[in-house]
Amino acid sequence: MSELAGAPVPGLAKLWTHDPVTAGPYRLVGRLGAGGQGVVYLGEDDAGDRVAVKMVNVDLSDPRARSQFLKEIAAARRVAPFCTAQVLFAEVDGERPYVVSEFIEGPTLHRHVRERGLVTGNALHRLAVGTVTALAAIHSAGVVHCDLKPDNVVLGEDGPRVIDFGIARALGVTETASSRVMGTTAYMAPERFRNDAIGPPCDVFAWAATIAFAAGGRPPFGNDSLFAVMHRVLNDPPELPALPPVLDELIRECLAKDPADRPSAERVLVRLLRQDGRVADPLRRDHLLEAGNLTAGAPTPNHPLPPVTPTAPQPQPTRPQIPTQSTAPTQSAYTPMPTQPAYTLAPTQPAYTPVTQPAHVPAMTQPAYPPVTQPAHPPVTQPGVGAGDGGALRRLRREAPDAWGISTALFLGSVGAAAGYVASSAVGPAAAVGAVAFVVVYLVRLLVATALGGRSDRR
Repeated sequence: MSELAGAPVPGLAKLWTHDPVTAGPYRLVGRLGAGGQGVVYLGEDDAGDRVAVKMVNVDLSDPRARSQFLKEIAAARRVAPFCTAQVLFAEVDGERPYVVSEFIEGPTLHRHVRERGLVTGNALHRLAVGTVTALAAIHSAGVVHCDLKPDNVVLGEDGPRVIDFGIARALGVTETASSRVMGTTAYMAPERFRNDAIGPPCDVFAWAATIAFAAGGRPPFGNDSLFAVMHRVLNDPPELPALPPVLDELIRECLAKDPADRPSAERVLVRLLRQDGRVADPLRRDHLLEAGNLTAGAPTPNHPLPPVTPTAPQPQPTRPQIPTQSTAPTQSAYTPMPTQPAYTLAPTQPAYTPVTQPAHVPAMTQPAYPPVTQPAHPPVTQPGVGAGDGGALRRLRREAPDAWGISTALFLGSVGAAAGYVASSAVGPAAAVGAVAFVVVYLVRLLVATALGGRSDRR
């Protein structure tokens, strides 16, 4: 096995026995992750520059599949480098196809929340701006991510970066769930579970679910069984944590069941940037993306974001207003850049500065998001959580239609009916025994699931 080289990388594991040790000009030094699409390795060239190498699970012997793969990867390479990890090239001629992209030093959002806690305050605002800026750049190039989730957001030294965009569609996994379920269910839009077209609105839905996870530590439709999550995504309203009013309103719009009711990534970005007074409509797309990129990576002072100047009567919120003022750490969520001027729109300024430096990113001297010791918002007891009649009734209603519980009760009821028929040789008593067995099993399972759900909520 190869020894791990260079500065420590969060989540990097040693190569397995049967893993490749090279990919073209790159030496593979460890595993960054693995999933349904393939395995991601950390690669280094002779100069020590690092890249991410994804060995993809795809058969390119079919000329049509090969052509589609190359087409989608070529589109991904055209994505402007705003808050993304650039795709560098793809190799399709070898025995194991792979895609090489820029390596971003830092933990994934999922790892950060699990190990360091929730993202709050200005750090949450910058995370929302950075990730939706990446989506706007991706969609502008005609690419759909199809698998945006906390594991595909890396908290780099210069701001959040979205990775793995275009790979899902390049692999041809944009089918709906009626054919097979691809992606992470908790972040998949309702149309992914129906025979509907898949496009940018799917990514907007996944973005909203990802930001809700960052702020609350769980997806807005839960993360338990696959079919339970699918049912909630298709039918139930989201359960969101306490959010600033503007962000709360945006998240709810982006989680709409109908994709036509969701705003585009560009519209979401404009509304977020208007919140802190950086842009005003109209604005050219390249300048808008640059503003989002600078907002995501620039240091911000520890004070509340400026309020939005209303241009029309604002609707009354449907939930209590939560103040955004908090006692924040004295250190910025990103490494400060004191020499960077505030963003101004200059007609002669290029949309972005071309990247000429190697893919290697220096090791961070400070974590991208420092541990938060005090929440930015006071704890909010959500409906249906904790002890009390309302929570118990909500858990009871949630557990009552569970398909697994009903199926188990039906099965045991059938067994009881069969046993009754064998014992009495009469249909009537056998049916009565089966019905009683079904009711008893269903009620016992319902009460046990409700009680256990209550204890799980209180942890």
